[in-house]
Amino acid sequence: MAINAAKLQAALYNFVSGTNDIEGVALVTPDGLPLVAVLPSHMDEERVSAMSAALVSLGERIGSELLRGKVSQIAIDGEAGYCILSNCGEEAVFLVLATRMVKKGILNLEVKRAVGELQALLV
Repeated sequence: MAINAAKLQAALYNFVSGTNDIEGVALVTPDGLPLVAVLPSHMDEERVSAMSAALVSLGERIGSELLRGKVSQIAIDGEAGYCILSNCGEEAVFLVLATRMVKKGILNLEVKRAVGELQALLV
């Protein structure tokens, strides 16, 4: 069965539109190719995808070298907000960009919920 890009796009759009604290999301391949994205207009989807995959690859290498096991999530805490990268099965990485106003606990729960939903759509 083929992946339904329209359903993936709708799921990402619903995730972003559910709160003002989520600025953008993307689903990318581990190789850095974009699958679907809902990003701010000033962000280049190809570039964001490549950087996301590179960061996950580096994080996995660090996790392995430091004997932390398989990495499930990478978080960046910046002065303008948060960036969370979560593995979404073997075939995708889920990127979430959030404002500083977001409650981290709720964000983590919503990311886990969205990953489960997206994994089901990728099968």
